[in-house]
Amino acid sequence: MQTRKSCRGEDYFLCQGAVKRRRVLKERTSANFLAKKKIVSEIEQKLRDAKSVIFMDYRGLTVAEDTTLRNKFRAKGISYKVYKNNLVKLALKNYGVTDLDDKLTGTLSVAFSNADEVSAAKIIQDEKLKDKMAFKFGLLGTSILDANGVQSLATMPSKEQLIAQLLGLLQSGSRGIAGVVHAVPRNLAVVIKQAKAR
Repeated sequence: MQTRKSCRGEDYFLCQGAVKRRRVLKERTSANFLAKKKIVSEIEQKLRDAKSVIFMDYRGLTVAEDTTLRNKFRAKGISYKVYKNNLVKLALKNYGVTDLDDKLTGTLSVAFSNADEVSAAKIIQDEKLKDKMAFKFGLLGTSILDANGVQSLATMPSKEQLIAQLLGLLQSGSRGIAGVVHAVPRNLAVVIKQAKAR
């Protein structure tokens, strides 16, 4: 068992300084660790709550474009943030998604869409930022989408558009049925009238 040397003599002040530096370093390290742990749990919670998550490379954006994008995301209830790749990697691992180490490189921003699955990708598509922001990958639950899968999400109609299309189909179908139902007696009357005329 090793014992600590006590600080004596002329080395006393050097020794006391080292002890103090060690204590300060330990406090900073534990505070840093706790802050990172909090961020990882925040990312995990956002992953659990989101209907879809889009991971993008934001390298080509200007500050003005980034501000506009953040405002559009905020208006749709989408959380958009830049995280360190290692923290995202830990959160994904805790969430149950692995094998993404090769994709978690470079500059990475994350959009968590709680409203619906397509909003985040559509905003980037509509803002014409897809040339400046590259889709890296996405998540639908624990299913991994590659960049092409995220791109197809961007071109899908939103929930509201799909409902409007369905209602349009139902309305046009009911109009067609009503037209056929009304046409039978009318056509029958025309046939009877022509038969009487002969």
